[in-house]
Amino acid sequence: SEYGGETLHGPAYGSTSHSTAASSTPSSSSAFRHVVPSRQIVERQPRMLDFRVEYRDRNVDVVLEDSSTVGDIKHILENELQIPASKMLLKGWKTGDVDDSTVLKTLHLPKNNSLYVLTPDLPPPSSSHSGALQESLNQNFMLIVTHREVQREYNLNFSGSSSIQEVKRNVYDLTSIPVRHQLWEGWPPSATDDSMTLAAAGLTFPCHRLTVGRRSSPVQTREQSEEQCTDVHMVSDSDGDDFEDATEFGVDDGEMFGVASSALRKSPMMPENAENEGDALLQFTAEFSSRYGDCHPVYFIGSLEAAFQEAFYGKARDRKLLAIYLHHDESVLTNVFCSQMLCAESIVSYLSQNFITWAWDMTKEANRARFLTMCTRHFGSVVAQTIRTQKTDQFPLFLIIMGKRSSNEVLNVIQGNTTVDELMMRLMAAMEIFSAQQQEDIKDEDEREARENVKREQDEAYRISLEADRAKREAHEREMAEQFRLEQIRKEQEEEREAIRLSLEQSLPPEPKEESTESVSKLRIRTPSGEFFERRFLASSKLQVVFDFVASKGYPWEEYKLLGTFPRRDVTQLDPNKSLLEVKLYPQETLFLEAKE
Repeated sequence: SEYGGETLHGPAYGSTSHSTAASSTPSSSSAFRHVVPSRQIVERQPRMLDFRVEYRDRNVDVVLEDSSTVGDIKHILENELQIPASKMLLKGWKTGDVDDSTVLKTLHLPKNNSLYVLTPDLPPPSSSHSGALQESLNQNFMLIVTHREVQREYNLNFSGSSSIQEVKRNVYDLTSIPVRHQLWEGWPPSATDDSMTLAAAGLTFPCHRLTVGRRSSPVQTREQSEEQCTDVHMVSDSDGDDFEDATEFGVDDGEMFGVASSALRKSPMMPENAENEGDALLQFTAEFSSRYGDCHPVYFIGSLEAAFQEAFYGKARDRKLLAIYLHHDESVLTNVFCSQMLCAESIVSYLSQNFITWAWDMTKEANRARFLTMCTRHFGSVVAQTIRTQKTDQFPLFLIIMGKRSSNEVLNVIQGNTTVDELMMRLMAAMEIFSAQQQEDIKDEDEREARENVKREQDEAYRISLEADRAKREAHEREMAEQFRLEQIRKEQEEEREAIRLSLEQSLPPEPKEESTESVSKLRIRTPSGEFFERRFLASSKLQVVFDFVASKGYPWEEYKLLGTFPRRDVTQLDPNKSLLEVKLYPQETLFLEAKE
């Protein structure tokens, strides 16, 4: 088509249009159909005709042969517009009345034609709002969800037909915050129901930012807890929400029977048999924040190997100590150590400035065994055995690790029964040891970098020298090659000139004798170098013979001119076919050679 619309080639009666009927801008589609008429026309090749058909806010491009009928166009439009052919009035013909059986060839149409469709028997389309909503249902929304407690962003893609409830369930999978405990910011005011689709919720397209956190649970009375617990089970049974044990809602079996159990009230700090250490540390950080508040050490999110890399393997000035916090929920010291030691502002600040802090939960046996395996691999069996023999009530443990050239050294193992001041003193003592080692490492690194810089400079100077020598050698080789080429050309030219000279010399007529009875002309010729040579010629000889004689002596007349003395004249300008007598070079004459400019 020449109208700029997209031409869709498909089977007979076209292909389905991709445009939306309620689009705010006119859409365009087209179809191609090769129709074989009932009678083959053999007189000429069929013409291809282009039709731009307009219907309301749509344009359809149709391409078919002029042997087709008007009815064929209607059949194509029936598939494209989803309108029965019997309901169409096809208007815009330049000639008289047409019907469905009219053959296009008989209308004598130009190649490009514009038509329009009327459907007086069909109702007008519905309002554009439903069409726009339908379009939004097919769009994809990018939700940028920030997990408030750990300050981590998730980029989630949802279709417009997804519900708000589906988003919240997906966020539960990522953050381990149950749907009922999620506290959201950023939903539009129109998003009043979790069953509402994203398309209807009024989100910003294509990206919308949200923030989620864990809702705090205040202390409740037993009656409130029992009432809430009943409500929880009702909601869980009715809509299938993600339901953790009742401890998430402030109720546990121990409280129901008057027994206090801290283990039952708490979610695990870390999932058992966690495959990914980074995901396990995310849950650890979130749970730690929910229990002890947001003022706590910044835990490194990643594997222990990645923590080593971050702490030990940068430049010496950037290295830090590694602090490993080993948590145990069943120790009576854990709550006091976490709330009063680890969450003290002085400890948090000092750890942030000087340490990379990594954590692990030793409560579950599988996680304990996994850490002991990592410990053996990185620190050796002695350290692993030391940790293995620690009793539950000696936890939590705080390991201070310093990276050494060949191994990682455990500087200190701090048990949970300590005070803020003692913990700070032991951290500072470890920093003194580390600082002394760091200064040595910085000195060694600076000396090594200085040596490497000198070596790089020497290597660079050597490279530049080699480049200069190579360039000089290549230039000399090019010069020698050019000289050789020119010498070869010169030799070839000399050989060619010598061959010509010999040829001319052999072609000269014999020199007449002085006592010859014929008239003889004696010519004396002076060269540019001042030398003379003489020869006798018959007066009847042509001037060309003199030119050939001079050329045989190495002075071709193309390069030299032969000049007479009295009167001064350029003999080479004379007719070479005239005789010496005719050009007045008889009985004798002195000539001299002069190079042409």
